[in-house]
Amino acid sequence: MNSESVLKIFKEITTIPRESGHEGPMTAWLQEFAKSHGLACKTDKTGNVLITKEAAQGKEKVPTLVLQAHQDMVCEKNAGFKFDFLTQAIPYEIEDGWMVAKNTTLGADDGIGIAACLALLESDAHCGKLECLFTISEETGMDGAFAIEEGFFTGKTLINLDSEDEGQLFVGCAGGMDTTATFAVERENLKKGSSILSVKVSGAQGGHSGDDINKNRCNALRELVRFLYTEMQYDWQLLSIDGGNKPNAICREAEAIIAVPGDEVQDMIDDVKAFDALLKAEYASSDSGVFASAAPAESTLKPISEGDAANIITTLLAVPHGVEKMSPDIPGLVETSTNLAAVHIKDNVLTVITSQRSSVVSELHAMAERVEAVFFLGSFDAEHHGEYPGWKPNLKSRILKVSESSYEKLFGQKPLVLAIHAGLECGLFLEKFPDLDMISFGPTLRGVHAPGEKLELASLDKFVKHLEDVVVNFS
Repeated sequence: MNSESVLKIFKEITTIPRESGHEGPMTAWLQEFAKSHGLACKTDKTGNVLITKEAAQGKEKVPTLVLQAHQDMVCEKNAGFKFDFLTQAIPYEIEDGWMVAKNTTLGADDGIGIAACLALLESDAHCGKLECLFTISEETGMDGAFAIEEGFFTGKTLINLDSEDEGQLFVGCAGGMDTTATFAVERENLKKGSSILSVKVSGAQGGHSGDDINKNRCNALRELVRFLYTEMQYDWQLLSIDGGNKPNAICREAEAIIAVPGDEVQDMIDDVKAFDALLKAEYASSDSGVFASAAPAESTLKPISEGDAANIITTLLAVPHGVEKMSPDIPGLVETSTNLAAVHIKDNVLTVITSQRSSVVSELHAMAERVEAVFFLGSFDAEHHGEYPGWKPNLKSRILKVSESSYEKLFGQKPLVLAIHAGLECGLFLEKFPDLDMISFGPTLRGVHAPGEKLELASLDKFVKHLEDVVVNFS
C-alpha cells in the first residue's frame, strides 16, 4: 500500500455518482470490489457496506480493527457551471502539489477515506482482521450511522477516516441538529412602471459549517439580507430570494429578484455598488473574492406583499449565524455555533435551513431554541430534526496511544491531539457500541463542501504511511 495506490482508487471514485441520498452506484461498486478481490461483504437494509479481510498468518489473535468512511459527498458547484453530479465524473486537476476541483466539490470528503480502506484491503499488509465499514448519507443526517444495527461489525477498535488535517489526531467532535423554518407568503400586484433587477452576493468561499465557521468567511445570504434591510425605506418590491444549499455548508451565493420604480433603478444600482465596496473592505483578508452586483432581470412572479417581505427580511437578518461560544477547556476549539445555510421559495412557501453544533448537549439545545425563537417572533413555523450526538474525548484511549507512537516513530514529531467542531459519525457509533475505542485522522483537505475543494498530495503520502503502520502494528 502506498499513496499512489490510494490516489489511483480515489480517481476512480471521482467517476462514480455518490450524492447524499443517491449512493446506489457507490454501494454497488463497493460490492463489486469485494467480489473481485474474494472478500466477504454484506450490506444492510439502509445501504451500509461492510467488507472484511481475514487476519494474515500469525496475526489471528490480533483484535479486529474497524476502518470507517462514508460513501456520500456534498455536491456543490459554482453558479453557471453546467454539471450533473448524478451522471458526470468530477472534473479535477493536479497542480502545485494539490488535487483540486475548481468548479465543483472534489469529494475527497470522504472519498479519500474510502480509497485508503480499499487500498489496504487489496494490499499484502501483514495485519490482523480488518472490517471496513462504509456508511451512507453522512453529509445529510448521518442516516447510515443512525440505522446501523448491533452486530453489523464485530471489532471493538475503530479508526474513522473522515478528518481533514494531517498530523492531527481527533478524539472528540461536536453534536448537532438542523432547524428548518417555513413561512407562507402572500403576493400582490406589480407596481406600474417598475423595472426588475437581480441583486446578488457572490464569490464567497463558503466551506464547512463546522470546520470553517470561525474563519470569518462571508455568508452570502446573511449579507444579501443585510443589504435589503438597509433599502427597506425605499419603494421597491421583493419577488423572490434564494441562496445556499446544504445545512452543513456556509452559503456562497444568494440572489434577490426585486421590482424597482423606473426612476429609482440607478439609485438602487449605485447602492449595490457602494455595498460591494463595503463587502470587499470587510472581507479583504478572509474572503477576498466576495462581491455584490445588480443587473436587469426577468420574472413572471408577482411581488411578495409589502408586510410579508418586510417580515422575511427582518427575520432573516435577526437569525444568528457564526460562533456562539469558544471552548473554555480546549484552546481554539469552537464549542457552539449556528449556520444560516439556505433560503428558497417554492409554491409561495419560503423555507429557511439552518444548522446548529455544540460539544455540550445543553448548549446545542439552547442554540437551536434561540434560532427557533427568532423564527417564532417572525411568525414562521419552525422544527428541529436530525439531531446527532457528540463524541466525548477519551485521552486514555489505546488506539490513540498506538497512533501517537506510530506518528512520532515515522516522522520524528508528536501529532496534535484535538477535538473537532465538525460532526463525525463516531458519536453515534459510541452511543450504539459504548465499548468502542475510537480515533479519527486523515490527509489535509481544504475547502470541503464548496467548489475548489482540494487534497494536499504530500499530506496524503504521510497519512497513508501512518495508517498502514498503525494497522500493521496494532495488537
